[in-house]
Amino acid sequence: MTVTGAPVAPRCESAIDLIGNTPMLRVRTPISFAHPGFWAKLEGTAPGGMKARAARSMLAGARSRGELAPGGTVVESTSGTLGIGLACVGSAMGHPVVIVADDELDDMTRALLRAHGVRLELVREPHPRGGWQRARLDRVRELMRTLPDPYWPDQYNNPDNVTGYHELGHELLDQLGDVDAVVCSVGTGGHSAGIAQVLRTHRPDARVVGVDAAGSTVFGDPAAKRLMRGLGSSIHPDNVDYGVFDEVHWVGAAEAVHGCRTLAADAFVTGGWSTGAVALVASWCARELDSDRVAAVFPDGPHRYWHTIYDDDFRAEHGLTGSAVAPQDVDSSDVDGPVGWRRSHRVVDPWTRRAARSECPVCGQERS
Repeated sequence: MTVTGAPVAPRCESAIDLIGNTPMLRVRTPISFAHPGFWAKLEGTAPGGMKARAARSMLAGARSRGELAPGGTVVESTSGTLGIGLACVGSAMGHPVVIVADDELDDMTRALLRAHGVRLELVREPHPRGGWQRARLDRVRELMRTLPDPYWPDQYNNPDNVTGYHELGHELLDQLGDVDAVVCSVGTGGHSAGIAQVLRTHRPDARVVGVDAAGSTVFGDPAAKRLMRGLGSSIHPDNVDYGVFDEVHWVGAAEAVHGCRTLAADAFVTGGWSTGAVALVASWCARELDSDRVAAVFPDGPHRYWHTIYDDDFRAEHGLTGSAVAPQDVDSSDVDGPVGWRRSHRVVDPWTRRAARSECPVCGQERS
């Protein structure tokens, strides 16, 4: 009982206690068309954003197994979002954090990471076959030979990344009850796989919809330079669970920007590239299913994107002024399809198209 009778937020001893339990918001904004409304899980409202869940799970798991020594150094490759999460969790657990990023990391995140005590290592040139991600991973391997008591979470292939999102899956079910579909962006594959494991147990008929970037190799597109950061990949993450997806959508940069800015103007909630792409696909799923029980995971807020998505000059320079009213249906093997919004109901691991599985056909990444 409080003096005023008003709800009181909990008092917390650590930033780790603030991770999770994020709110859901009903979104009725017509992104490109009318729809019954969907529910946005606002992960950007928590310190460290959505990736703090993965950071907490991976570091706790490593400590419990003795892989991360007390005071040991955590080193990881990221385009930015996981770096903030690792800074949050690492500082609370007493671990120095080294983040390997690249020249395309935005100025705000660079400054914020350094302010949080992170040592920032920037690679200057993309790998000729594996792009920025391969170049960053090569630098991580170099640092592992020189840092004191180093631990590399390896977010792309670490099962603890997936486990860290079980709680998110349970929150969706508790907050929404009956769920007809969950829409997730796919990068490392962690949160889509973690949510799906919970969903398949409690709501096996609910659809799991993946959202990728055009030009990402995760679902079989040929590798291409991508303007969008934070979703998609130019390598092959083991954490992507292809069997759980009922369909996948590829979204272009223009459609994602349209989604972000439409949300900002109408719903007073928005985020980065992943948020715009997921909002577009979630609104489509809500319309197609004629259901208001569609959940969309918004990984972060808009703050890192002021000089890209929300900059009118950037938008004009890159031709990001279009929108889309429907995806083009393609077969998952149609990797030479249009650049913009596509979807497929046949989701295939692109590795299965290759007889010799020792090396990724697009980036040369060795597969164990």
